[in-house]
Amino acid sequence: MVVVDIADVAVCKDPDAALITYSLGSCIGVAIHDPVAKVAGLLHYMLPESSIAPEKAKASPAMFADTGLPKLFRSAYELGAVKGRLVVKVAGGSQLLDDNGTFNIGKRNYLALRKILWKNGVMIKAEDVGGAISRTLRVDVATGNTTIRSRNQETPL
Repeated sequence: MVVVDIADVAVCKDPDAALITYSLGSCIGVAIHDPVAKVAGLLHYMLPESSIAPEKAKASPAMFADTGLPKLFRSAYELGAVKGRLVVKVAGGSQLLDDNGTFNIGKRNYLALRKILWKNGVMIKAEDVGGAISRTLRVDVATGNTTIRSRNQETPL
């Protein structure tokens, strides 16, 4: 099991491994899988745009959607993944601590993701986003099977 921390990214080709990230509140988890190359990747980003903290983005590109997503995809390509075969699944984007919606970080994170993927011709196959719950996202490297765990319940994504 490879644990992907907050503001972190990992890719893997080990067929016996799985990638997992915890505590997806307003953050977004992006799981990708190439079923032919048997490559999986997982990104857990916190904020939509690196322009608010360029130095942090250089030190930790996975903190932001606009720097983390390119890193995720490039890393997967380096292991043999091909863009046209990638299956993309997404979770998170909740509104947990911002009851009145003042900041809407979860929603802004999700909109940034959609915009970046759309501009690059990448479609989301499945998603579990929004609401007011925390999620755990897991992807199996060999099969691409992806699960969401929230409220002590695990469901396929």
